[in-house]
Amino acid sequence: MHVLMILIALGISWGIRYSWVECSDHWNKQWQRSLFFFLFPPLLIIMTAIALLYMGPQGRMFGLQTGCFSYVLALILLAFFAGICIKKAWQGWRSVKSTRDCPIVNLAGRQVRLLKTAALFAGQIGFWQPELVLSQGLLQTLSPAHLETVLAHEQGHYHYRDTFWFFWLGWVRSCTAWLPNTDALWQELLVLRELRADAHAASQVDPLLLAESLVLVISTPPITSDICCAALAASSVDRLEQRIEALLAKPEPTSKFHLIYWTSFLLALLPLITVIFHS
Repeated sequence: MHVLMILIALGISWGIRYSWVECSDHWNKQWQRSLFFFLFPPLLIIMTAIALLYMGPQGRMFGLQTGCFSYVLALILLAFFAGICIKKAWQGWRSVKSTRDCPIVNLAGRQVRLLKTAALFAGQIGFWQPELVLSQGLLQTLSPAHLETVLAHEQGHYHYRDTFWFFWLGWVRSCTAWLPNTDALWQELLVLRELRADAHAASQVDPLLLAESLVLVISTPPITSDICCAALAASSVDRLEQRIEALLAKPEPTSKFHLIYWTSFLLALLPLITVIFHS
């Protein structure tokens, strides 16, 4: 019976991920939709594994005898996920540690880390309280007006705590790389993250200047890992046109909160209810 629970969870997770298709809604609605397709399948699998682990290797369920195979399988799965999390945390810590080796400079009344490279780079690096890192090449290339737009964009990442949340989303990506559309959804979320930060910056600075800064920065190769990092050039060059069009278009009102996507996450907790039928 427990093996059947695993197969059902895997089948539902595969079907949900496979059914995802790109859409062209407002970025806020797309964000909620993409996040559901990205997070619901792994959450359902994890909840199923936790339920099986809690029920243990012995007992009966709906009159059927359970065995230790599913229990061991759930244990291995959760251990695998935990191992990936530890690896990601270690990589993130190393990234933060290397950032703290960079000197601190005062820029426009705020302290930033200076990365000594000619490449154009601007990004938040860290976990819940990230630090702003700017490259020497960026400070030498951009005008003060353009630099202000970059700072406004990075403030958007800080406002939404993108480095913290995308650390966990990156962990989910690594755990479920075998599910369909994982990379496509990940790229979609990265672009939506940047569109959100762009929209935050555009409410404070000239969108045209921000678009010009984007063209300059995004054309240079990335120089850091995406672990614990939210950078101005995080999205690919292929998505540059999409970001510029969003900046130059008339600002759209923030989309309404779509409760259906968030309440649907409660369905992922259904495997925990099966515990009451185990004896």
